[in-house]
Amino acid sequence: MPETPSHHESSPALAIDGSAAAAHPVLPTRERTIGAGVEWTARWSLRLVGIALGALLLGLVVQYTWVILFPVLMALILCTVLAPVSGFLRRRAHLPGAAAAGLTVLGAIALVTAVGFTIAPSVADQSGSLVDRANEGLQRLQDWVQDSSFVSKEQVDAGLQGLQEKLSGSAGSIAAGVLTGVSTLTNGIVNLVLILILSFLFLKDGHRFLPWVRRLAGARAGTHLAEVGRRAWSTLGGFIRTQALVSLIDAVLIGGGLLLIGVPLAVPLAVLTFFAGFVPIVGAFVAGGVAVLIALVSNGLTGALLVLALIVVVQQIEGNVLSPILQSKSMNLHAAVVLLAVTLGGTLFGITGAFLAVPVTAVLAVVVRYLDEVVEARTRPAPPVDPDAGPAEDGTTDTTEEADRAEGSEPGR
Repeated sequence: MPETPSHHESSPALAIDGSAAAAHPVLPTRERTIGAGVEWTARWSLRLVGIALGALLLGLVVQYTWVILFPVLMALILCTVLAPVSGFLRRRAHLPGAAAAGLTVLGAIALVTAVGFTIAPSVADQSGSLVDRANEGLQRLQDWVQDSSFVSKEQVDAGLQGLQEKLSGSAGSIAAGVLTGVSTLTNGIVNLVLILILSFLFLKDGHRFLPWVRRLAGARAGTHLAEVGRRAWSTLGGFIRTQALVSLIDAVLIGGGLLLIGVPLAVPLAVLTFFAGFVPIVGAFVAGGVAVLIALVSNGLTGALLVLALIVVVQQIEGNVLSPILQSKSMNLHAAVVLLAVTLGGTLFGITGAFLAVPVTAVLAVVVRYLDEVVEARTRPAPPVDPDAGPAEDGTTDTTEEADRAEGSEPGR
């Protein structure tokens, strides 16, 4: 009779090394499995640390070169609005590139100047009465405080005296602030001139940039960079033009409502609403808050409540009707991503950062989506190969290696 193996001899768990590897050599040992996990974690941790250091270095580069990057970014955003006009003048009017770009920039300057001269008389006529009503409201508030039992006249006088002493002791700081304001105004004028010059140059020679990048980076990398640049430009232009349309509709609706309610400075508030619309979520609250405050000073509590209701209705129309329909194809970003981007940009770079946050995030989203397309194309399972199928009619054979090379040379397919 054959010898029956004992329970201890048949159990792989009682192997010499205490694992199932003795009975099943294919399975890794427990030590090797844990070691492989630790090695994988350490390797990816180092990679993530390297990415974080790279992001930190990029942030430092942006910080120290912001004086150059800011006018370049603003000129690119301006060009997304002006490029269709310049292209129309080149194609239909057969103007040279320099003439088309120059006429486009001059036309934009003339349009902004005309809007400013149109608004200026309204501001000058109504600002005086608005200031008088604000002073009247403050005087009523002071009289109410003095007549009430909460604060005595002595406390009010002591507070005013303390404020006067504070202002007298801060004369040096106030003077420094005035000088800083003058310096800021001068820098703003210089940046404006630089933005206009860069916009002219970008409109004139911008069509040569992507071919130059493709030629400089080579056939493989240059194709990817050119495709990403084309998509980023298309997304940025679509976002700016669509946001301008949405902001214009908001400005017309809110401006018309303010005129019907009888709020002073309705036209300037409508213009403020238009420009604030380029800072999603945050800009609407800021412009709406200014309109409500002015209505509260000039029209009283009832007028302020009417303006608040008007702004809420218009913002609901924008958020639930206009933006989903018009922005769905141009940006495709979640509201949480937009809010976080605006918060981060405003924290790091103030109002400028809040304005540029969404366009920059939209461009970064284009890059991420393109990389996802490339990864998906290169990791797509190869179609089954029929062993009985012969070469193609042109005498070539479609191998997996050749397909990979084709996917690598044609991005996005």
